[in-house]
Amino acid sequence: MERTQQVEGVIVTDLTLMTFASDPATVLPSLALLSHRVRVLPMDADSLIKMPENTILFLDARDDLATAKTLCRLIHASGLSTPIVLVLTEGGFTVVNSQWGIADVVVSTASPAEVEGRLRLVSERGNAPAGAMTGGVGETNTAVEDGQLRSGDLIVDTNGYTASLHGRPIDLAYKEFELLKYLVQHPGRVFTRAQLLQEVWGYDYYGGTRTVDVHIRRLRAKLGGEYEHLIGTVRNVGYRFDPPDDEQEDDAAKAAAAHNK
Repeated sequence: MERTQQVEGVIVTDLTLMTFASDPATVLPSLALLSHRVRVLPMDADSLIKMPENTILFLDARDDLATAKTLCRLIHASGLSTPIVLVLTEGGFTVVNSQWGIADVVVSTASPAEVEGRLRLVSERGNAPAGAMTGGVGETNTAVEDGQLRSGDLIVDTNGYTASLHGRPIDLAYKEFELLKYLVQHPGRVFTRAQLLQEVWGYDYYGGTRTVDVHIRRLRAKLGGEYEHLIGTVRNVGYRFDPPDDEQEDDAAKAAAAHNK
């Protein structure tokens, strides 16, 4: 999908502005003079689940560079491809570097012509590679065939709602299965608890993020000690599925065999 579309001859770009400011119009005043759609969201991790996939994010880093950097890390860790444009004061330029994984920077006093030009360039080239910040874990180790997700010796059958490891069935409750399936479908991608609640339980679920922690613990227990590492914890962020490589699989298989003797 495109981040831009033409409306009555005018190119309109979908923009999102994250800020703590009580008056969002003061963050980058030039935006109000352009024709683009701008949604405003609070500058916190929960806003990531409300942000559409095909948007360009303006991140207000004028007064809180630390929070802005944390959000940049979280966006990339979550596997989102959203281009990020940092809005800075001139003093902020001394801190920002390529490790932030941003597409561009703009000073808060930039003219409408400059903002429009930067938007055009960002739309054409997208975001900076996330690998510089996250280690570049890709969604490459899960094979899909006839409704079966395969990652090493872990098989998740989305048609039969069953899962097995080394040919042995795993006894999973419905939500445990849904959670495992969703993680395996996105290997290496980090999800916040709020994102998992949205995707697995739905918006109307009110059980809170503790529900995710409980189900993660149950999943790890049912995978067994040799394989609980397949569901990794990213500190202060959330959880991800870490596909096993061949060496890990061999070591785990040997440990499981020794345990069963």
